[in-house]
Amino acid sequence: MRRALEFLFTRALRSRLGVAVVIAVLVFGVIGAARLVSGPVDPTTGLSNRPREPISTVDPEAGDDGVLSSRVPATPKTRPGELSPEQAAGRFTTAWLAGPGSTGEDWQARLRPMSTPALTEKLTGADPESVPARRMTGEVTLRARTESFVEALIPLDNGRLRLELVALDGRWLVDAVDWERQ
Repeated sequence: MRRALEFLFTRALRSRLGVAVVIAVLVFGVIGAARLVSGPVDPTTGLSNRPREPISTVDPEAGDDGVLSSRVPATPKTRPGELSPEQAAGRFTTAWLAGPGSTGEDWQARLRPMSTPALTEKLTGADPESVPARRMTGEVTLRARTESFVEALIPLDNGRLRLELVALDGRWLVDAVDWERQ
């Protein structure tokens, strides 16, 4: 009889159901042991042990270090005798719009004095015939970001030109050109 019981028991352990039961007993044993080691559970914490207050890794007194801030931006600074950012954006736009009908070299030569070296390099090989607009339809508006960086928005006959200008030693130059169709 003892032999028959041993045979049934080992047969049950070797079956799928027996293996599943053994694994379940092991898992619940590990969970139970972990709870015993961790100590008593506070019933007011619920299922989560996350902190009640948000974790702050930034000193609230340090100020805003983001690219865009809610503070009033500084007034753009211009060196005496140089063009203001509005004037520089207007002149660049006029030269940019005069592209169609001229050679690429002439067009780029007109833009070069008003562009940063980085923009001049990007415009190398650009086709003046690809200028999508023909005329300005409104005034230049500025969004000052810092004393030496502004964004100029210029309404055109079929879109809007967005220029990023930087002041190198108080002289405003266009550093990026973007056109948005309306």
